[in-house]
Amino acid sequence: MQLDKILTYHKAMSDATRIRMLILLADGESNGQTLAEKLSVTPATVTHHASKLREANLIHERRDKNTIYFTLNDASIRSYGQTTADLVFKNKKEAPASMETEDKNSNLQKSVLRNFFTLDGKLKHIPAQLKKKLIVLEHLVAELEKGRSYTEKELNLYLKNYHPDFATLRRELIMHQFMFRENEVYELNPREMWAKWETLS
Repeated sequence: MQLDKILTYHKAMSDATRIRMLILLADGESNGQTLAEKLSVTPATVTHHASKLREANLIHERRDKNTIYFTLNDASIRSYGQTTADLVFKNKKEAPASMETEDKNSNLQKSVLRNFFTLDGKLKHIPAQLKKKLIVLEHLVAELEKGRSYTEKELNLYLKNYHPDFATLRRELIMHQFMFRENEVYELNPREMWAKWETLS
């Protein structure tokens, strides 16, 4: 279990200024100067807190000339929150899914894989619908080795075997917690941390 990643998330969320930054970013992309003005802090303070949020994979950054813009990684925030709850209650017995629900999910999974993959295993295109996208991503990581570290080049080559837009696939795997990245090295997260398509409507 990548407990250290969950701890990093909670450390990042343990500061009032950082939470206020996330609340502001929930309204859309913003640059450091604008955030500083709204929070009544210095740009240097925003930069400091942004580094903590970025370390926890809670925000994304992009640079346009000399200005850095921040966006919220809402999928990561939701996933870590749910993962924390799952860890706390992992031993609590829940009612098993009905046979009808299991059959429905199995049929959906088979249908998505049949419709989005060619007979030789190539991904035709990346689904736009989140539920179908998560099913595809789950299928893509099936052949990756648990506990193995992959360089970005290795992961790119692996994903390129399925679809030419490996950069988008790599980003989606991180956003939806199938993998985590540290110092350009990638590793599978435990299955408990993956975004769960079964719970989506």
